[in-house]
Amino acid sequence: MAKKSSCEYCMYYHYNEDYEYYECGINLDEDEMMRFLSESHQSCPHFKYGDDYSIVKKQM
Repeated sequence: MAKKSSCEYCMYYHYNEDYEYYECGINLDEDEMMRFLSESHQSCPHFKYGDDYSIVKKQM
């Protein structure tokens, strides 16, 4: 999915320190998870561009 929607620029893309990898912070319901796993979508419907300033502002 990262290739299609540029997850690294998404506001919901977080680094998980416990497992040491990046992951999406959106909670998906069962139907959305099935679409995500089957890759039947062209881009992420939850993508929200987050630059460094907006991400830091959200964390405060």
